[in-house]
Amino acid sequence: MANRKVKTLQRTKTGKKSEQTNGQASFHNTDRNTIMDRRKFIALASVSTAIALLPRPGRTGYTFSEADARARELVAKMTLDEKTFLMSGNRRNDISRHNKAGARYPNPNYGCPRLGIPPVRFMDGPAGVRFDYRATCFPAAIGRGASFDPELEQRVGEAIGYEGRALSATLFGGIVVNLLRHPRWGRAQETYGEDSYHLGVMGSAMVRGVAKYMMPTVKHFAGNSIENTRMFLNVRMSERVLREVYLPHFKACVDAGAACVMSAYNKLNGEYCSHNRYLLTEILKNEWGFDGFVMSDFGAVHSTVPAVMAGLDLEMPSDTYYAQRLAAKVREGVVPVEQVNESCVRIIRTMLRFGMFDAPELDLKRVAGKEHSELALESAEKSIVLLKNDRGLLPLDPAAIKKIALIGPFASELNLGGTSSSKLFPPYQVSPEQGIRKLAPNVEILMDEGKAPSRAGELAKKAELAIVFVGLTEKDENENRDRRSMTLSRAHETLINEVASANKNTIVVLNTGSALVTENWIDRVKSVLVVWYPGMEGGNAIARVIFGKVNPSAKLPVVWPRTQDQLQPFHCWAPEVEYDYFYGYRYMDKKALEPRFYFGYGLSYTTYNYSNLHLNKNRISRDGIIQVSVDITNVGKLPGEEIPQLYVGYKGSKIEHFVKDLKGFSRVALDPGQTKTVKFDLKAQDLAFYNEITRSWEVEPIKYIVYVGPSSNPAELLSAEFEISN
Repeated sequence: MANRKVKTLQRTKTGKKSEQTNGQASFHNTDRNTIMDRRKFIALASVSTAIALLPRPGRTGYTFSEADARARELVAKMTLDEKTFLMSGNRRNDISRHNKAGARYPNPNYGCPRLGIPPVRFMDGPAGVRFDYRATCFPAAIGRGASFDPELEQRVGEAIGYEGRALSATLFGGIVVNLLRHPRWGRAQETYGEDSYHLGVMGSAMVRGVAKYMMPTVKHFAGNSIENTRMFLNVRMSERVLREVYLPHFKACVDAGAACVMSAYNKLNGEYCSHNRYLLTEILKNEWGFDGFVMSDFGAVHSTVPAVMAGLDLEMPSDTYYAQRLAAKVREGVVPVEQVNESCVRIIRTMLRFGMFDAPELDLKRVAGKEHSELALESAEKSIVLLKNDRGLLPLDPAAIKKIALIGPFASELNLGGTSSSKLFPPYQVSPEQGIRKLAPNVEILMDEGKAPSRAGELAKKAELAIVFVGLTEKDENENRDRRSMTLSRAHETLINEVASANKNTIVVLNTGSALVTENWIDRVKSVLVVWYPGMEGGNAIARVIFGKVNPSAKLPVVWPRTQDQLQPFHCWAPEVEYDYFYGYRYMDKKALEPRFYFGYGLSYTTYNYSNLHLNKNRISRDGIIQVSVDITNVGKLPGEEIPQLYVGYKGSKIEHFVKDLKGFSRVALDPGQTKTVKFDLKAQDLAFYNEITRSWEVEPIKYIVYVGPSSNPAELLSAEFEISN
């Protein structure tokens, strides 16, 4: 590209050259012809996009100082128009808009063709990169959150990053860490759960994994948890709620090395997030030291000057308010050119640091190949939650069964969920029926789609046991629309009850992106598995859990209430909402309500015993660390993996806190009869609250209660106290 030049000096109608801006050629906006021909720029950007993967001068792995110096050198050579186009999405060159097959391709910005700066190539997809029929489809993020396994999540991130880069994308936009404030949120399946600490741990793991091959983007910053009114919704919250509840997980991802942060659609305290300088610049860039760039959600910019002055570096997916409009505002003196320069430096510097100027040397055969398919299977297996298992009906022994009835719409068709930015079409998918037939080839399988519950019940009578596959779909929960109900559809509940009446050995397999109210049917069935939206290997994973090839270990990342009334209100059609301190399991703790299934709950085919909770100190300073240890014993007959959870309560505080909140978790593998000691390091600084008067974090010198157990259920928790002193 170095020998391709864009003519940057033209003459005005008076025949005079334009004035210089910051030492660079630019032009008065007195006539369309005085600005670089937009069509020429788009044409060159198209060339730049086409050769984005060709070798270029440069190298992967720039240090920050090297990347910064190189970025500033390049920006100094750019014209104003080139800068403002670099800050703009290039929807006109987005080939996915013209693809008759409907396959998705990366959304580019313009890059800078004259200087050989390639375009950013953005690709969405929390369950994998959205290259239709080519990329691996992993379980939905809510399922991966249920694994409570950050090491596994990092490996999933590496695979996603590898596939995206191999397929030409450079910026991955599928790391959703919005807090699931209410289960009816339409995009609940895209995030990891309702707890801020858990979100931060899982999101950070994904950031670290993706960063090996692509630039990771975390989204949507911030307070985004309603779909119906998201384009104009004003979310109000106090500074303490913002700092303690809605920002910590974003900061964890920034600290883990996020390349990009995407601003949300909604307003935060009266200001659109894409125009919110307090959020994007004062907190994110200045206070947290974020050195990457900020991009908008698609269409989340509403005007030019407020967005750029707030610190929004890249408008996506098109150049509606940046590009020429932004250049005009600079020429008018409304926007300082230094603000534009800073955004361009951030974009180029980040691309250099992540090696996005270089051609990738990756093997396309690994994309959705055996290695990644096996990883998708492992992730699906570790995402399945065993909610109920009366009299140990599961696991099944195929050698002892002659006939099984598979009933419901998702028995022979794998339910992947996902809509809009989370919709994936994998190269193949394994249905539950296929997985079950594979592991039980000698068992007679009776099939019924469940359209007529009475007929399904008659079929169930002919089998030794019945498995009902029901749940939600993209019609129930999706981007742009929140769920209307906390329950399954009436048709699905009727189907469950009809089959359960006909066969006492009924198992229910649930697809869902969040919590459900199950009171209308759960006491009538023997076993329940929550498989979320399990990815393309879902059928194999479900079968392997059902037949005991895998011992379920996942835990609920969101509380499941008995009724919706046990949760905080969900005003999904309001133009303005107030988010207070309490929600989810914390709200239910405050109200002393007993849910159907606690946050962190999940059964196993074996049994674990917790004992010997020990603190290495009973008093620490405000900057001290205390070590918490607990013994966990597998007292059952099968090997398995348990997820111990550490919660902390506050005793004698002068301000209102959560009754308890999650501060640590681990995953431990145990053979039958084996005992292991699990240790947690708890920092006093992690217990700080945000003082709105002093605008600072403070650690109270009070007593704290440590709880450790298999879930947030107080009846299952061991406890001990320690004190933080002055």
